[in-house]
Amino acid sequence: QVQLVESGGGLVQPGGSLRLSCVASGITFRFYGMGWHRQAPGQQRELVARVTTGGSTNYGGSVKGRFTISRDNAKNTVYLQMNSLKPEDTAVYYCNAGGLGMDYWGKGTLVTVSS
Repeated sequence: QVQLVESGGGLVQPGGSLRLSCVASGITFRFYGMGWHRQAPGQQRELVARVTTGGSTNYGGSVKGRFTISRDNAKNTVYLQMNSLKPEDTAVYYCNAGGLGMDYWGKGTLVTVSS
């Protein structure tokens, strides 16, 4: 059974930082591209960041220069370091694994940026 379990969300003040983690099980992690998406209330889910099996990364326009995605294949984990957080970053953040014709999602972790 494939599981993607996110953690690290919470309440943070504007300008603060958080690091999200997503631990994968039930897949051969190194064969999957990993990504973070987010969905704010009343809005569509959008790409935040992706990292390929080879380590190449790309980011959504609104987070470039503030967020960093990384992966640790030995720990089956993908991270999202979020700096200089803004109220508009408030959303549920979802981990995604794509590869070998399959696509898996975690249940999400809530990030709230507010003073």
